[in-house]
Amino acid sequence: MACFLFIKDTGVAQLVEHWSPKPGVGRSSRSSRANPMFAHTVMKIKAYIEEAYKELVHKVTWPTWRELQDSALIVMVASLIFAVIVFVMDFSFQKIMHFIYQMII
Repeated sequence: MACFLFIKDTGVAQLVEHWSPKPGVGRSSRSSRANPMFAHTVMKIKAYIEEAYKELVHKVTWPTWRELQDSALIVMVASLIFAVIVFVMDFSFQKIMHFIYQMII
């Protein structure tokens, strides 16, 4: 009941939107209801996709197969080095904690 406290006492006819069958009267014409902002947004999205495609095809310099292999090898070696460093740190902390717990107990 509390949600109805703010509604004015109006008739049902005032709450229903009027639709006329005649074009140009009220909002009966579909063209008058078209949202120009939506059409503009769709055109902007289409232009963005076209520009992105043109840039990918004509402006981007793609790596050769050899460059791609070299880069992949560098990433694999760096990952292996990082994994070894983390393993050594983990192993060291494990041994240190084991030593500290042995002293306490």
